[in-house]
Amino acid sequence: MTAFSNHQIVLTAIGEDRPGIVSELTQLVSDCHCNIIDSRIAILGCEFTFIMLLQGDMSAISRIEHVLPTKAMELGLLTMMKRTTSHTPSEFCAGYTLEYTGIDTPGTLSKVTRFFADNHISICSLKSDTFNEETDTKMRCEVEFNIPIDVDIDKFKISFESLSHTLNVDYIFKRIR
Repeated sequence: MTAFSNHQIVLTAIGEDRPGIVSELTQLVSDCHCNIIDSRIAILGCEFTFIMLLQGDMSAISRIEHVLPTKAMELGLLTMMKRTTSHTPSEFCAGYTLEYTGIDTPGTLSKVTRFFADNHISICSLKSDTFNEETDTKMRCEVEFNIPIDVDIDKFKISFESLSHTLNVDYIFKRIR
């Protein structure tokens, strides 16, 4: 591993959505000599949210920590930063997505994520939203996860089948790796 890849920081920015905000933030990252390793953008309500994993040498990481607060105030953003290290993925036998939909009912996502936790499965990515269909508000969710070597995927799927009936959701598992 090089010194460049040894230093990482997670940067989160939240603020009113407007054109050019992504350009401003990515230019700042570039000016500080950091590299964007991973990123996610979402518009939640009228708010823009941007999460980035940056890497650089110690000087670059220190520079972004020093420069970002001033730039954030200028752009009207709330920001947070946390230093981190490279993620070491655990061994897994397969990767899947779970997509489910149903009537929007409070607590459904909480029960699904508890099911994953109880089965010792970490969630890699999660996206959920609601939409109107005829007279109902429905929810949809997509969860990406890796199955650890010691988890029986068939038992996991059978258990989820039972949970899906309790929650009254339709679902699809797809193997992605």
